[in-house]
Amino acid sequence: MIYSFFLTQGFSLPLFRYVTFRTMAAFLTAFLVSFLLGPRMIRWLKSLQAQGQPIRLDGPEGHLKTKQGTPTMGGGLILMGLLAGISLWANLANPYVWWILGVTFGMGVIGALDDYVKLTQRSSSGLSAKAKFLSQMGVSLSASLILMHLLPEALNDTLTFPFFKMAVWHMGILFPCFASLVIVGTSNAVNLTDGLDGLAIGPLMIAAAVFCVIAYVVGHSGFANYLQLPSVPGVGELSVVCGALIGSSLGFLWYNAPPAMVFMGDTGSLAIGGLLGALGVATKHELVLAFVGGVFVVEALSVMIQVLYFKRTRKRIFLMAPIHHHFEKKGWSEPTIVFRFWIVAIILGVLGLATLKLR
Repeated sequence: MIYSFFLTQGFSLPLFRYVTFRTMAAFLTAFLVSFLLGPRMIRWLKSLQAQGQPIRLDGPEGHLKTKQGTPTMGGGLILMGLLAGISLWANLANPYVWWILGVTFGMGVIGALDDYVKLTQRSSSGLSAKAKFLSQMGVSLSASLILMHLLPEALNDTLTFPFFKMAVWHMGILFPCFASLVIVGTSNAVNLTDGLDGLAIGPLMIAAAVFCVIAYVVGHSGFANYLQLPSVPGVGELSVVCGALIGSSLGFLWYNAPPAMVFMGDTGSLAIGGLLGALGVATKHELVLAFVGGVFVVEALSVMIQVLYFKRTRKRIFLMAPIHHHFEKKGWSEPTIVFRFWIVAIILGVLGLATLKLR
């Protein structure tokens, strides 16, 4: 909105053309909106949720005492800040911006329905796994097909490989399925990680910062050619989206820091997880996403391994899955787990950035 006003209504302020400036502005705007609306939204959620989010009965025993009564669906706070930052500072004529907003809010609606079922039925189960997965696949598959029309013809069905110069694999009709799985997988992985106060939002912000750089570089033909990366014209505008995501997440973290005043719920985790997955697909850095989001990958794998191993042997590898509960069972305090996972996420993020040059 501000971008369009200052550049199309007779004004000429070159500063507003720079993606870097608008990314910082989107970050600050999203943070302020999320931070300032936080107290009012938490009071409203508490008025609607007298008993707060239903807590897993089979989870760590301490959660029934420390987390009981905390309202959920606080992810709406992230989405409001995100929307404010994007609508004010992004170039709304850029189709990638609308595309990623569609993915984000599509996943957010599914998450909100899941939270609603949990609250109304007073159960931690929510939507059935089948209904949730099919809904997510519907959103992501539609988005993947649209993305193929937005990307340059030479890249619209490709998978690129880090560490190799311009190495691509033309996947053909397999690409929409692959892209859908990346988006849905990332969405659910962030959702699984969101089990401790501040655990998911920290690595999410770190990964978003990495992809803020990646989107800018890939969208800039000069930098992309210098680093021998596939250039995707227009995708650099997603850096502004990343800035807004980091800002709104930081504002939310103020109220989600231990002990949390509000949980993001599936409303937030599925939405921002889907956004992160969409960033990986749009920038043609899907494999780097798996590396940068290694914390989310490990959390998801721990659940899959636990379930498969238990079905075959009736025994458990981990004391409890996802793996952050395993460390709780081993006696680690919640802040210790959160901060150590953040440290791992920072290391993976730095190494992920290194893939831009190591080719």
